[in-house]
Amino acid sequence: MSVYIDRKGLSVHRELGRFLETRALAGTGLKYDDFWRGFAEIVHELGPKNRALLKKRDDLQQQVDDWHKARAGQPHDAEAYRAFLEDIGYLVPEGPDFKIETANVDPEIAEIPGPQLVVPITNARFALNAANARWGSLYDALYGTDALGTSPKPGGYDPEHGARVIAWGRDFLDQAVPLADGSWADVQDISVNDGALTPALADPAQFAGHAEGRIYLKNHGLMIELLLDANTPVGKQDRAGISDIRLESAMSAIMDCEDSVAAVDAEDKVLAYSNWLGLMDRSLTEEVTKGGKSFTRKLADDIHYTAPDGTPMTHRGRVLMLVRNVGHLMTNPAILDRDGNEVPEGIMDAVITTLIGMRDVKREDGNSHKGSIYVVKPKMHGPEEVAFADEIFTRVEAMLGLPQYTVKLGIMDEERRTSANLKECIRAAKHRVAFINTGFLDRTGDEIHTSMEAGPMVRKGDMKDTAWISAYEDRNVDIGLACGLRGRAQIGKGMWAMPDRMADMLAEKIAHPEAGANTAWVPSPTAATLHATHYHRVDVLARQDEIAAKGPRGTLDDLLTIPVAQGVNWSDAEIRDEVENNAQGILGYVVRWVDAGVGCSKVPDIHDVGLMEDRATCRISSQALANWLHHGIVSKDEVMDAMRAMARKVDSQNADDPAYEPMAPGFDGEAFKAACALVFDGRAQPSGYTEPLLHAHRLARKAQCAA
Repeated sequence: MSVYIDRKGLSVHRELGRFLETRALAGTGLKYDDFWRGFAEIVHELGPKNRALLKKRDDLQQQVDDWHKARAGQPHDAEAYRAFLEDIGYLVPEGPDFKIETANVDPEIAEIPGPQLVVPITNARFALNAANARWGSLYDALYGTDALGTSPKPGGYDPEHGARVIAWGRDFLDQAVPLADGSWADVQDISVNDGALTPALADPAQFAGHAEGRIYLKNHGLMIELLLDANTPVGKQDRAGISDIRLESAMSAIMDCEDSVAAVDAEDKVLAYSNWLGLMDRSLTEEVTKGGKSFTRKLADDIHYTAPDGTPMTHRGRVLMLVRNVGHLMTNPAILDRDGNEVPEGIMDAVITTLIGMRDVKREDGNSHKGSIYVVKPKMHGPEEVAFADEIFTRVEAMLGLPQYTVKLGIMDEERRTSANLKECIRAAKHRVAFINTGFLDRTGDEIHTSMEAGPMVRKGDMKDTAWISAYEDRNVDIGLACGLRGRAQIGKGMWAMPDRMADMLAEKIAHPEAGANTAWVPSPTAATLHATHYHRVDVLARQDEIAAKGPRGTLDDLLTIPVAQGVNWSDAEIRDEVENNAQGILGYVVRWVDAGVGCSKVPDIHDVGLMEDRATCRISSQALANWLHHGIVSKDEVMDAMRAMARKVDSQNADDPAYEPMAPGFDGEAFKAACALVFDGRAQPSGYTEPLLHAHRLARKAQCAA
């Protein structure tokens, strides 16, 4: 019996068809025939457009390659290069100034700067943790990490370390919600009488309200909750009886169907869609065991308190959730079109995640209070592809009976053609744009691949010091502000990749709000709480005004500067270190992806420091090695020797995992073969993406396990 069922000319995997017909469509009011007819029409009409856009990518890349080859050995002519890119349509003409027209955007996106989480939607526990990360304990985040530079003494609560946490918390309150007189460190009594807070605040408007044992304060749009309980170990130690300071932490979270998951077939996609459905209809739960005790994790309730004037108030207990679809490149065997081709996975995601989002827009207490569905769209190349995404969602909305522009679009500025044409990309979706951001790793991977023929690139660690990256980060903010995103949409920055180094994050990541970004990615709810303190210290909206008043920074010519290594004579040791560092990073990530289906995790680097790795980090490492191979900086034998040596290291790093299957000494498993293919075939991969190879080897691995 075939695993596929026919639905209006689409061959749909039975597992996905059963999910859609018994769960996703239930309660929407849509008729099955109408749904499948509309779905099939979108696939059959837009599928060819999707393929044509991908072919245009290949054609442009071939022309760029030919241009560099024809000028091999000559000094780079920046003026001629830019004229060439304009001539072939890589750079498009820039139109007149405009402002986006996006409407019905929730305040977590439009008005309140704060941290953003990105989590794999296939992991229900992570998804629930992220959804509930709207509030977090500052005391726990400080006490349980290296945020203060040291760790508590073992053996129960450490009062000395606790005192340092309390002191840090008091200093934070002094900066975020200063008193009319004195310091929070000297407060001995906290009370509310006739709607007035004692001690008095320098700005009484920062007193937001109170409830039994709780005081609510507000700064830069973010809430602070003081818990008063002198019976706890911390409260006993505190002269004012404050047992905790809880912060409004992650304002939003991206539930990811893309880079952080390993979804290669119908089984994987159903898991992703099922968890998204559970978040939208509030049914998702997960059994969790901690400290020998089990409990059911579910979505948090809202918070209720009383305003100073006695009015009952409700505040969200959960983040605003966005869903990240895949890009235009990938296809998936979960559905085949009438010609037997795998359908574009981005179109499949658009239809199904929006269908599921319909449940939320009809709820008064739903994810969006504005009736919007938020979709982040990655890996788009230029305005034409953004316009295509807009067309897809317009078709999906019409098919599902939703008002046009219900779906708000997040444009990830992570491909070279997009950052070079960012203003026109935003224009192409000016009624939908609710989010733009920078992604250094994917953007670097595309930078290397696009200019592969220009010469050997600088070492990976030196990329952040190049001219193009500074222009990239500045222009993203400048163009976003010029296009009217302030007060309507997010301008975001990338991930802090070291989840165990919170002291460093506290010291460094304040640069993101200072850069004018009203959100930035963090790797955990704990990191979100700590990063939230940066948005209390920096008034991002005022900072955006300052940046906009100064005018544009970074030029297009700076952005187009190719990071070719010039005048560099690396030693053998430097080359070996770079190759091994990249090889270890690829292998450490790929072995989990291919063998275990884990798309994102904390992976030890070559120095045994845990780093958050996803396909973006793998992309830059594989393209960096492919570039050096192509230009003879290293030989294939030298890279293979490094791959084998680093496979042994990765094996040793995973030695305590009973489910782990070592790559050495055979070096013949799917994971090792996939890692090698990413390097040795990296130059031939479309835009340098890792997905095609990873998917192929993961599917082969799943088939082996099923046999």
